[in-house]
Amino acid sequence: MIRLIFSVIFAFSLPLLTGSLTAQNKFLIINEFDIKNTPEKPNYAENQCWAALPTMKDMADEIPKSKLGLKDNQTEAIADVFFIYPTIYTFKPENQYTWNASIDDFELNKKIDNSTIKNQASVFNGSCKIYAPRYRQAHYSVFLTSDSLSAKQAMELAYADVKAAFEYYLKHYNQGRPIIIAGHSQGTLHAVRILNDFFDNKPLQAKLISAYLIGMPINDGMFSKIKLAEGAGAIGGYISWNTFANNFYPDYYQNGLHKSQVIHPITWTSDVNFSEYKQHKGTLGPKFKILPNIVSARSHVGLLWIRKPKVFGKAFLKTKIWHFADYNLFWMDIRENLTLQIHKFINLNGIK
Repeated sequence: MIRLIFSVIFAFSLPLLTGSLTAQNKFLIINEFDIKNTPEKPNYAENQCWAALPTMKDMADEIPKSKLGLKDNQTEAIADVFFIYPTIYTFKPENQYTWNASIDDFELNKKIDNSTIKNQASVFNGSCKIYAPRYRQAHYSVFLTSDSLSAKQAMELAYADVKAAFEYYLKHYNQGRPIIIAGHSQGTLHAVRILNDFFDNKPLQAKLISAYLIGMPINDGMFSKIKLAEGAGAIGGYISWNTFANNFYPDYYQNGLHKSQVIHPITWTSDVNFSEYKQHKGTLGPKFKILPNIVSARSHVGLLWIRKPKVFGKAFLKTKIWHFADYNLFWMDIRENLTLQIHKFINLNGIK
């Protein structure tokens, strides 16, 4: 299944909602993976090896502009989220490393912090303590190259870091608290492996509130006990979607998306009917501002289709692949569902 997912090609961009999207530079690596030339392994005892920690000032603490009274509640949160960010390493390597990025790359870290950590991880700060490890992410080339061995080795190196970070988190930070696993794109691939290695049909599954496996084709066949979670506030399972324009099928649809199981992030069901705009809680849009009632969506055979968002100049929106905004489009919907999930988990487990 993982090999099948590797064949899916996605457009990775900074998570912004605007009619003038600027794609990151893409560079295809052609040399073979060299295990002797990889960045230094992270030491997760050091704060600098984390993009977000609840005890550290970071971009996951940011609160959007709105009249909703949103707050960063990490100090008092009784649940944790382990968040694995997507591929931001898409450009031509500027140092001796190629297939995997160094976590000491200052410019790359700025891009990570100001995009995925600020726009995606921050959705959890209303109800969770946020743990987001820096890791030697695999280059975007792993999704495009015909060199499957190098791609696999690069992804294995990246996952080794994510796994080490999660083990450190369990030992030093978690203290038996309930957990949400979340990722996007490459981060979702690593999240699937974390779920299989630590949760699925294992004792730790009892601590799993939910898994947000966004931006990759996911289905029940990837797990033995963890299943799709249907319904607002549903717990113990996974939630997944891949966002595209209405009636659009990407050319890689048959590579795995057609078998995906989708949860509609406005109704929290596998609803095949379009939701009403008024049901939409809010998009995290330009200038870090919440825009409610602008998205209408439906699920369709592995895809989440959306109508053009109700924003100024929508007639000029030509976007077909909304992968870059999988989280942003439904930011407030996710935030509110997290609250429902955590309350339900707390009540069912008698946690005070």
